[in-house]
Amino acid sequence: MSKYLNLLVAWIARAHDFILTLNDSFETNFSDKQLHFLVIGAIGLMLMLLAYPVFRWLVKRGRVLAVAWIYVFTVLVVLTCAIEIGQTVTGTGSMDFADVAAGLAGFFAVTAGILALRLAAWCARALVGRDGSRRRARRKAAA
Repeated sequence: MSKYLNLLVAWIARAHDFILTLNDSFETNFSDKQLHFLVIGAIGLMLMLLAYPVFRWLVKRGRVLAVAWIYVFTVLVVLTCAIEIGQTVTGTGSMDFADVAAGLAGFFAVTAGILALRLAAWCARALVGRDGSRRRARRKAAA
């Protein structure tokens, strides 16, 4: 995990240096906080432009659960990484990507169980009408 974080930190440092170089080249004299304001604002806007159509498409098709799942998954990724970083900083554990993967696997397992229950309920409703009668009996009566 620390190897991946070091790579991420190195990439962010290079991007930061590049943005500072642009700031100096164009003599805009933005402070570090102003640059963070602009860059994070731009990244947030790009993510919104990507996420909004996808979420709108999902909601339009009644897939609100999918939207909620994506949100919860994103929060869990951040939370598990924060826990691992916290363990390293406090000395209560080592930073390990396998711990993050195991935590997220637990979320996937719980989600799979919920989806299996929903599928079973859907199949039961498909076989038996909502009022408890079989669909075949209703079809014969209608014919």
